[in-house]
Amino acid sequence: MTDPTPTPIAADLEADIERTRAELADTVDQLAARLDVKTRVRDRFVTPQGRPTTTALVVGGAVALVVTLAVVRGVRGRNHR
Repeated sequence: MTDPTPTPIAADLEADIERTRAELADTVDQLAARLDVKTRVRDRFVTPQGRPTTTALVVGGAVALVVTLAVVRGVRGRNHR
């Protein structure tokens, strides 16, 4: 008896290999983009024109406030001793 499924020819195999390579390249590119923390942070906190986003300004303001309060509290603590 013969097998009813035809055996793939070399051109079909090569096309399948090229398709698989393209899919793998896309997957690697996506993983590389996820691991590029510097670019992800820059994209989130800086506009394309190079200006800080609203989120960056709010976070920066909050950090400045916390640092200021810590310094004031430290200075007041030293004066009461």
